[in-house]
Amino acid sequence: MDAALTDFLDRQAAVICGIDDNLGAYADAVRDFVLGGGKRIRPTFAYWGARGAGLNDSDELVACVSSLELLQASALMHDDLIDGSDTRRGAPSIHRRFATLHSSEGWSGRPDEFGTAAAILLGDLCLAWSDELLCSAGMPFASVAAARRDFDLMRTEVSAGQYLDVLSEVRRDVSEDTAAKVARYKSAKYTIERPLLLGASLAGAVGVVREHYSAIGLPLGEAFQLRDDVLGVFGDPAQTGKPAGDDLREGKHTFLVARAWAAADEAQRAALDAGLGDPDLDRSGVERLRAILMDTGALADTEQRIEALASQAEAALEASRPDVEPEALHVFADLLVSAVKRDF
Repeated sequence: MDAALTDFLDRQAAVICGIDDNLGAYADAVRDFVLGGGKRIRPTFAYWGARGAGLNDSDELVACVSSLELLQASALMHDDLIDGSDTRRGAPSIHRRFATLHSSEGWSGRPDEFGTAAAILLGDLCLAWSDELLCSAGMPFASVAAARRDFDLMRTEVSAGQYLDVLSEVRRDVSEDTAAKVARYKSAKYTIERPLLLGASLAGAVGVVREHYSAIGLPLGEAFQLRDDVLGVFGDPAQTGKPAGDDLREGKHTFLVARAWAAADEAQRAALDAGLGDPDLDRSGVERLRAILMDTGALADTEQRIEALASQAEAALEASRPDVEPEALHVFADLLVSAVKRDF
């Protein structure tokens, strides 16, 4: 996948830099962001979704599913801008990178506005490129056309889920129902179910295989997001690439927070209300909120929920054995463990 992405980005950089010599930093930023990290989860599930449905390995298939990494890059660039995040994967986020470039060059205007503009444009560019790579990777036209429905729904759902996430923050909506819906559309379907279904479509699969993939992908995707939520509060910055407690400063109204709110007493709710979304929350503030998440049982409940969802996905995986290729089933089992047990 990295080789396919490198080849594609090299060709696109030549196009961009052929427009103007000043666009080198613009092209380099995409390359560094896409190739500088990431777990390649979405293209991996799409690839094995296709293989599990009977499609043979090929360079064209690898390149085609790698388009999902460009979609993820677009989502992350915009997400970091929305959240005001300073870092991504241990490096400056795109809007911070270009704000720093502006300052170092002594250009006119405000560095933050320049950084914002660059992040919006680069995110849009990656979104356009994801479509281009999907269609130009060399897969048969009929296969790509069949996959378009999943690809289009994937983009619509993640945008809607992202907006629901932002809306829940400003409305101070800490209900478990809203947190579950955000997790389902911002992550569960986008990260695992839709990539699996896209792979199935590339292989020409219909009916029972797609049903199996949804039964596996939805609970596993939700478990993946809940693990992400736990890491966003309790994770090691050296592993996650994000400052400790960043999700608390951003005011993320996750299942973890919703469960804590439901079980909290008056004093704990007041502390949650005051601390969540405070961009200046210091280390002691983070520790105070972490203690509430543990004392209310929210962390333990979230871990139990992750285990229950993982068991549900595992049962669905077992049920799919008659209809999914054995090699893919072995990989899905490994991916299930890594998605739920990961520490970054």
